[in-house]
Amino acid sequence: MLFVSTRGKTDLVSSSHAITRGLAGDGGLFVPKRIPQIRLGDIKAMEKKPYTERAVDILLQFLTDFSEDELRECVESAYAPEKFGGEPAPLVKVNVNTSVLELWHGPTSAFKDMALQLLPHVLTKAIAKTGEKHKVVILVATSGDTGKAALEGFADVEGTEIIVFYPSQGVSDIQKRQMITQMGKNVKVFGIEGNFDDAQRGVKEIFGNEALAEELEEKGYAFSSANSINWGRLVPQIVYYFSAYVDAVKAKSIKMGDPINFVVPTGNFGNILAGYYAKLMGLPVERLLCASNSNNVLTDFINSGVYDKRREFYKTVSPSMDILVSSNLERLLYAVTNENAEKVAALMEKLNNEGSYKIEEEHLKIIQSEFFGAWVDEVETKEAIARVYSDYNYLMDTHTAVAWRALEKYRLLTSDDTFTIVLSTASPYKFCDSVLEALEDKKQSASDPFALLHKLNEKTNAPIPERMLALETAPILHSDVIAANAMEEAVVEYLK
Repeated sequence: MLFVSTRGKTDLVSSSHAITRGLAGDGGLFVPKRIPQIRLGDIKAMEKKPYTERAVDILLQFLTDFSEDELRECVESAYAPEKFGGEPAPLVKVNVNTSVLELWHGPTSAFKDMALQLLPHVLTKAIAKTGEKHKVVILVATSGDTGKAALEGFADVEGTEIIVFYPSQGVSDIQKRQMITQMGKNVKVFGIEGNFDDAQRGVKEIFGNEALAEELEEKGYAFSSANSINWGRLVPQIVYYFSAYVDAVKAKSIKMGDPINFVVPTGNFGNILAGYYAKLMGLPVERLLCASNSNNVLTDFINSGVYDKRREFYKTVSPSMDILVSSNLERLLYAVTNENAEKVAALMEKLNNEGSYKIEEEHLKIIQSEFFGAWVDEVETKEAIARVYSDYNYLMDTHTAVAWRALEKYRLLTSDDTFTIVLSTASPYKFCDSVLEALEDKKQSASDPFALLHKLNEKTNAPIPERMLALETAPILHSDVIAANAMEEAVVEYLK
């Protein structure tokens, strides 16, 4: 399998090169030259396989310069029972036509673990295949979950350094504590005075600085990314769509071949894009529901064809979705414009220079036939948490609640009762203050996040993830907070 840039100005590369580089040289994102096809019989065969073997089946389709044994070694290390328990991505039935796919049973209690526990294993093998002699510097911009998951995955991985930037006032207390207590001789964490978009823009600017790249190359460093702009981050996410479908068949919620819907809380469009690729590969997906919070730039885009980042930015109770520039949307544009790299490059330039773009009607119709966009405000989010817990005794975090409420809106508007899987992206304990506020209908007075952990546990009996409890006594190792325009300087200083 060869990979091309969405902007068309780089040579075809192998999957190993795409993963090692992270971002294409022309600023575009790597995408596969063709989409491999999975037959229904092959999907049915997954029923009797554990998650690790299902992962090997899918990864083999894209990472063709890896052997089956190499990929099996990677997935078995990534999804080991001591990291994910008995089942990495369990499907939990909530009502007759809705199940929840819990993607947060990994080390950091967020769905990012599903990809970021695997990426370091794949990346180190990719580095060996490409003959890369430089130490790979992983740069990460995070809205909360990616940062900790990447730190956890890459800590003390030979031949790598990892630098994470997060909005210092834009993540939950638990998310922040997870990052600033991270151990590892090769890790560095910076808070920035700004939001996620500022962090993401800063990382992209560092990637695009050729003079800096040359300077650091002389010192033995090469940049790569662990954000979902890296194909090595995105491809493991395709796996759990297939796995969830198979588990729904096993649970007799659907029959093999039946169409289903997925609803995904998303900010950067990576998680839902993986579902789109799964559909292109042959998974019987009817509709992908894109759920947004008050930062509803994606909902507006799906409904109008206009992407406009020039709007008020809201800090919400679902902070991992507080994003106005959705990087992975570029990959979708490449697909729906029939791989017109020139058009994609022009749209991205327009977004960068003017802050908005509008796609053609024919391309909008394609998107609307595949996706439905809905957004959910703060009141609706908390109301959904309380009501679902009351009605079904199912406890969800704020991001999952956004998805659940978006699904209700979709069903009300369309009367579509197709069996649907809601992707649950984080443990409710990562956002326990907001979850408790929802359950008790009042603001929580406790300033200690760990006191709130115990309070939520007492109220619901839902088990607290052990690693989260350990944060209470973990020492603070990363206290730097810098201006958003000082990120490049911080990278250079750290790598001296």
